[in-house]
Amino acid sequence: MSRAPTATTARSAASSRPARPARPGAKGAAARRGQPAPALSTAVKARRRLVRRIAAWLLMGTVWGGLALGVLLLIFAWDLPRPEAALETTRRPSVTLEAADGRLLSTSGDLYGETVRLRDLPIHLPTALLAIEDRRFRDHFGLDPVGVMRAAWVNLTTGRVAQGGSTLTQQLAKNLFLTPERSYRRKVQEAMLALWLESRFTKDQLLEIYLNRVYLGAGAYGVDAAARLYFGVPARRLTIWQSAVLAGLPRAPSRYNPRANPVLAAERGAEVLRAMATIGALTEAQAAAEAERIAFPRRPSRDSGWFADWVHEDLATRFPGSADLMLRTTLDLRVQAVVEAKLEALLSGPGAAADVGQGAVVVLDAATGAVRAMAGGRDYRRSAFNRAVSARRQPGSVFKPFVYLAALEKGLHPESTVSDAPITLGRWSPGNGNWRARGDLPLEEALAHSVNTSAVRVLVRAGGAKEAAAVARRLGLAGPFPRDATIALGTGEASLLELAAAYAAFANGGMRVTPYGIASVRAEGRALPAGIAAPARAVQPDDALAIRRMMEAVVSRGSGRVAAVPGRSAAGKTGTTQDFRDAWFIGFSGNTVIGVWLGNDDATPMDDVRGGTLPARLFHDILEGLPR
Repeated sequence: MSRAPTATTARSAASSRPARPARPGAKGAAARRGQPAPALSTAVKARRRLVRRIAAWLLMGTVWGGLALGVLLLIFAWDLPRPEAALETTRRPSVTLEAADGRLLSTSGDLYGETVRLRDLPIHLPTALLAIEDRRFRDHFGLDPVGVMRAAWVNLTTGRVAQGGSTLTQQLAKNLFLTPERSYRRKVQEAMLALWLESRFTKDQLLEIYLNRVYLGAGAYGVDAAARLYFGVPARRLTIWQSAVLAGLPRAPSRYNPRANPVLAAERGAEVLRAMATIGALTEAQAAAEAERIAFPRRPSRDSGWFADWVHEDLATRFPGSADLMLRTTLDLRVQAVVEAKLEALLSGPGAAADVGQGAVVVLDAATGAVRAMAGGRDYRRSAFNRAVSARRQPGSVFKPFVYLAALEKGLHPESTVSDAPITLGRWSPGNGNWRARGDLPLEEALAHSVNTSAVRVLVRAGGAKEAAAVARRLGLAGPFPRDATIALGTGEASLLELAAAYAAFANGGMRVTPYGIASVRAEGRALPAGIAAPARAVQPDDALAIRRMMEAVVSRGSGRVAAVPGRSAAGKTGTTQDFRDAWFIGFSGNTVIGVWLGNDDATPMDDVRGGTLPARLFHDILEGLPR
């Protein structure tokens, strides 16, 4: 018969069963019953300590990282320009030179056109810019991570820097506020300023600021200034291909602009047109057709840079202030073209055969002193030194008319006679070259054939070197001049421009003129005095007419016969210095004075080049090519 289990056996059975997991709240229930709670395992405690440590590290990292970032931003931002002030920065005043007929000659300084509104521009201009510079402009916040990754991939796969990751806003920040320095510091500052711009302006406003302020080469800032400079039209009238050319300039404005390199400018413009086709703004056929239309107008003059430099010399003194200047000059582009063509033809042909390396030409109006053309050398791009203005050389026999004028003012006449026999003054005995002595000659014949011994005798009868130098200074030659009889043979110093201006008095009846190149001046719409010196009486009319007649004999039957042009009266004088180092011809026809110098910069001798040979020939060629 079975028995009921005892308490002892019941406890034993209970202790032999496996323990159950504690239920939630079991610890609290046990406590309420006065029983001890089960202890946590070591692993749980370790995990909890780790979580607390990680949380503490994250908090400390966040705090210190924020502080470090703040300090870093302060380091990058401490020398940032104040954006509001930078938007109103001043610039160098611009100077625009126009030829006598109004065509653009040159620009300098910071050239700005009209401030244009986005709504007034042809739609293809901003479209072209965004197509080539920043296609995601309207989608990003000033920085474009997608664009950066795309550029990095393209550059990696092509093995060269084919694309950049800067946005248009970053470019604007750099152009407005920063230097071209390449550094991480500048890139960070550029990003900070880009974010500021994006927070301050709308996308259309940013695009408008960019188009008005971006540098586009050759001193032009903004699309309107560039459109007028390169194409002669305002930005509102730009064609598709012209817009593409301008849109391609920001990457390298000094390299791609049409003035610096028309070929590269055309290639870059075609690249922009292809980009416009890629985004669907043009069809491929339209892009190709527009690329075929790219053609830049010829610059008014290849070598008018010497004239422009001469005009610029004292502008700051004559027109102080910060106003933009528009200068209408005296340069006649037709005359300038003739001068350049004839000079190059002579130097590359007979000049090369005779060891002539350089030449200079000045053409001016004898009545006023206005300079109509100036070539200061053979090629301005290779040498900007102005041999017509800055070089001072011995004038040789082109100085003799001043000696003869001094004699006329002492009472002599063109018919007065002078001996051509040898003469010795102290230890000096001038020679006559191939001239065969004839005895006594009229002054007119002695000058016509440039007889040296006769010129020295005329100097003595005129009162000596002091009198001849005084006449030369009265007509505009600065010297220095020797104080002995060698002055009769032109051993002083003079520039080609000085000589041409001095000869104007022989052509215009005795009035001294001051050569000038600026006919009129406007400063931001206001007319200013050009400061032109009025001609002044320097020689009596009869004496000037006598010298003119004597110089006509030089061309008709004397040493300058090569200069004669059938059907056109001409007068002038030849000049050659020792060992054929310099050869001159200064002459005039009507009121047009033409001065010519040939030689070498290092003063090496030419091969028997005298004033009556190649210089007289160049005078003839230029005079023949001028409009009557």
